[in-house]
Amino acid sequence: MKSRVQLGPVVVFLTLAINTAIAQQDGSPPRGIIQQYGINAASSLQSVTADPDSIPLLRSYSAVSDEVLQNPPESDWITWRRTYDNQGNSPLDEVNRLNVTNLQLAWHQPVTPGNNMPTPLVHDGVMFLYSAGDVVLAMDASNGELLWRYSHDGSAVTSHKFGIALHENKVLVPTSDLHMVALDARSGNVIWDHAIDTNGNTGHALRSAPTIAGGQVIQGMAASRVPGGGFIIAIDLQTGEETWRFNTLARPSEPGGNTWNNIPLQERQGGSVWNTGSYDAELDLVFYGVSPTYNTAPLLYPLGIEGVSNDALYTNATLALRPATGELVWYYQHIPNDQFDLDWIFERSIVELEIEGQTRKVVITAGKPGLFDALDAATGQYLFSVDPGIQNIVSAIDPVTGTKYINPDVIPDAETIRTVCPLYQGGRNWPASSIDSESKMLFVPMFEVCMDTLLNGEGTLLSSGLQMDAVPVPGSDGNFGRLQAIDLQRQELAWQHRELIPPISSALATAGGLVFVGYLDHSFKAFDQETSEVLWQTELDAIPSSFPISYSVDGKQYIAVVAGQLNLHTGIWLGLMNQFTGYVPANPGAAALWVFAL
Repeated sequence: MKSRVQLGPVVVFLTLAINTAIAQQDGSPPRGIIQQYGINAASSLQSVTADPDSIPLLRSYSAVSDEVLQNPPESDWITWRRTYDNQGNSPLDEVNRLNVTNLQLAWHQPVTPGNNMPTPLVHDGVMFLYSAGDVVLAMDASNGELLWRYSHDGSAVTSHKFGIALHENKVLVPTSDLHMVALDARSGNVIWDHAIDTNGNTGHALRSAPTIAGGQVIQGMAASRVPGGGFIIAIDLQTGEETWRFNTLARPSEPGGNTWNNIPLQERQGGSVWNTGSYDAELDLVFYGVSPTYNTAPLLYPLGIEGVSNDALYTNATLALRPATGELVWYYQHIPNDQFDLDWIFERSIVELEIEGQTRKVVITAGKPGLFDALDAATGQYLFSVDPGIQNIVSAIDPVTGTKYINPDVIPDAETIRTVCPLYQGGRNWPASSIDSESKMLFVPMFEVCMDTLLNGEGTLLSSGLQMDAVPVPGSDGNFGRLQAIDLQRQELAWQHRELIPPISSALATAGGLVFVGYLDHSFKAFDQETSEVLWQTELDAIPSSFPISYSVDGKQYIAVVAGQLNLHTGIWLGLMNQFTGYVPANPGAAALWVFAL
């Protein structure tokens, strides 16, 4: 008999709330960054600005120009995935296969507790961290010494985020009350503060780190159940004023507007953009992914009217936009009319591959089914797909167009329970893949779990009422976690590392031949890129559900990861592992930044 767990919103958010509360408990005395302020709620922390003339590290901080963003120093981790191409790869190799066993804790600093999945940024030896509760910390990246702190004075419930962005003398910060704030990188003072106009609607959220391109701060907006859906906005870097916005759900009178079964605009919901875009300066294009809609009931069946479809553009699509104007240059919809909440929202990575004897810039991306698509970055032409075998939704793919043919055995049914893989939480989720620039090998954290579905009106996530009960993969050997390596040049699967506990952080590949990944059981591991062998691991005192990075200061390489700031994804997997295996995590310590070195 299959083991089932119904993951309704109440269960999910209760699990998250409980574990977040646990993560805030710590009996040890406060220290480091928050030593003089105590371990308080993030909203009660005061901003602390700096006099850059009196601090040598801030005085010598250099501007992050467009040229620096396009070609960052090897020592820096300067954007969300280090470089505009979103490869999540570090060129540093001081820490490598031969000596990673000597890696040990260099410094450790508590940070504000709360929901988050942050990415530290490092430039000129200064680390900037978006911490939970709309707090931004500037630290000495060699030892964690606090340089300044910004605490946003907003009334909204704080939401988890990927991080922040740097440009010239600015730190660009998306906030929980839907502001974009530009801080002075040397002092922490506010340069400008822009409140994003949501046209009177509520339910929006900022999740991703901004992308800087074309003189703009470009930011996606999540809008799961908001009438009219999400959008991508550009804010002028100099003035702090909105330049353009692109609506991710096609309007009735605009191109693609006839793909929503003729439902009115207010019923077109979703199209969230909660993953950070990539940018190619040569093509002058930014690339974003778009989520599906929860209002699936009006789209279940086509109307049979000529010229009208239920594809629901631009959900589950890759968008290529001009950064200065917001012009849509091309789009590609990976799966139309998604009835399972299996977003194709995640990172769009740009990599050069040889395709039929020609070197081409390729956009690589995978949705929750774990199925990777490759598109020509200049045109959006479909090139190829690689399927790690976690999904049973797509039964065939047209080799020319990439059109996906849906397995008829998974189509929602009102009388028959159908096992659909993966679960709506995904065979992969926000933990981002990493690509080794030399070998063209991609490493992605993955999750092996399915769902039994029944169209009985009892489901609470989708308006179709589809009940979706989590179940193990049929015939499962008991392993729920996978780290999958994919050879992009050969367009085929390489090795995989599978174990009971799922990975919970993004992947970090380095030129030292290593891949770093954090796990739900508090472990943080380094794998051999070529063999999948675990070469090093350490036990943190909390879950490292974040984006690990690598950087160097004065020639010394560091590996950094935040642990103890939880999020919805973490809460769901804690519940799943408890239901399936009885797993109960160790009592977590305080949220903290862990930094390792030789």
